[in-house]
Amino acid sequence: MIDISSTIPHRYPFLFIDKVLEVEKNNWAKGYKLVTRNEWFFYEEDASVPSTLIVEALAQLGAFATISIDKGLGFLSALKGVEVLGQAYPGDRIDLYYEIIKNKRGFVIGKGIASVNEQVILKADEIMIYIQPN
Repeated sequence: MIDISSTIPHRYPFLFIDKVLEVEKNNWAKGYKLVTRNEWFFYEEDASVPSTLIVEALAQLGAFATISIDKGLGFLSALKGVEVLGQAYPGDRIDLYYEIIKNKRGFVIGKGIASVNEQVILKADEIMIYIQPN
């Protein structure tokens, strides 16, 4: 089992992944977020998960593909080609996938896909994470 809290410093309410399912270090990671009605970002008029938080979930998942505890802390630095194709609602499971494209001098560029019920709801061509050394 992959321990989220020992890899990234995020905690409630800013942790947007519930479980990391599989990891191939320096290549890719898979995980998910279970959406409940009790999420702090929901309000009466809109009960869908903001797309910015789905991108953040992908970046958090990217940490599992890119870094180990002794290498430093990752920060979401830049995005390119983000396309929102659908939404996630309470009761949904957002499946997340992050794949590394390039890793050079502390900058990791990966692509990400978020889906619900096998339907892609968000994809990002490039999610750049800057790794700050310890």
